[in-house]
Amino acid sequence: METLKEKIKEMEREEIINALKDCNWVMAKAARKLGITERMIGYKIKKYGIRIKEVRWIEDE
Repeated sequence: METLKEKIKEMEREEIINALKDCNWVMAKAARKLGITERMIGYKIKKYGIRIKEVRWIEDE
């Protein structure tokens, strides 16, 4: 069973990925769309291990 904390992390990760996709992986634009700073989106991308190659590979399956 997933905890609330884990669900929130997964939702946040998915929202960041969706914003990056919508903004052609331009972090500054994605950050503005999410209402956070570039520094914060950079931190969260690193925290969640988001990589463009992995996301595109998963989509292609």
